[in-house]
Amino acid sequence: MKALLLHEPNTWRSMRLEDVNIPTLRASEVLIEGEYAGLNPVDYKTATNGNPNWSYPHILGLDVAGTIKAVADDVTDVRIGDRVLYHGNWNEWGGYAEYTRAKAHMVVPIPDGVSTKEAAALPTAGFTAYQAIFEKLPMNAIDTVLIHAGAGGVGGFAIQLAKSLGKRVITTASARNHKWVKQLGADEAIDYNTEDWQQRVMELTDGHGVNAVIDPVGRETAIASLHVIAYNGHLVHIAGAPEPGIIKPFTRVISYHEVALNAIHHQQDRISEANIVRIGSHMLHLLEAKEISSMIQETIAFADVPKKLVELSERHVVGKIIADLKA
Repeated sequence: MKALLLHEPNTWRSMRLEDVNIPTLRASEVLIEGEYAGLNPVDYKTATNGNPNWSYPHILGLDVAGTIKAVADDVTDVRIGDRVLYHGNWNEWGGYAEYTRAKAHMVVPIPDGVSTKEAAALPTAGFTAYQAIFEKLPMNAIDTVLIHAGAGGVGGFAIQLAKSLGKRVITTASARNHKWVKQLGADEAIDYNTEDWQQRVMELTDGHGVNAVIDPVGRETAIASLHVIAYNGHLVHIAGAPEPGIIKPFTRVISYHEVALNAIHHQQDRISEANIVRIGSHMLHLLEAKEISSMIQETIAFADVPKKLVELSERHVVGKIIADLKA
């Protein structure tokens, strides 16, 4: 099969299509013929330093959508010919390949009303946003949420999900992307390049602060966000936790929540792994009902993935980029 091969750490910019053997199925696995793969920042981030669990060459790519072409003898819940969505384990070979193997009980059937390409946009960014909104935050007790990097994948899905619950959404984004994030549902957008976003958040909330912050950016942003969270509020950190003790105990009583989607794959138990299917099924239902958008802004040829990962690393990308594995 054709695949983009990473031959050693930090060589992701120069990956090219090469021939490699199709993965051999193990017990309880299926073989997916990939049709589309989603690009995510985690691809270049993990590839830069490598992973001690990898052997080289390695194949990147966590978001795969395609058709089941083979099943292990013990697989009964899915069948050859089923269209499925899969979020991959970054310790395994990924989706930048013509074929990918997956645990059968972790693939998500794609409903008839959703295209395979649209489905490929969901897993890493969409499922992460879903965990933040539906599994970490007590949304019934939240009126206003600040979502950082609203023009990106996680931020864009989080805006849509929070707005679907009727919440007031403030987001940070470059001025050129304000129209985009407001189309997704943001009520207010702050240009973090030219504005003091902390000051603006406090102005927009009449000095009260927000009930919750979702931060997919990094530790420094998470730390800065602590100062705009109201009493009894929440911080969801996705790319780095703030150091403990910044907010003194018995003052604002802030709750901290970590989201790390790939950790599901490390649990090695069916109950935890089943969460992927539950999340994916709900997200696909929301997409089919047109309650959320897949946010696809560009569809690229398979061989162009490295070039587009460079653009992702330079933060020049809005929404989602999808690779057509047949092009």
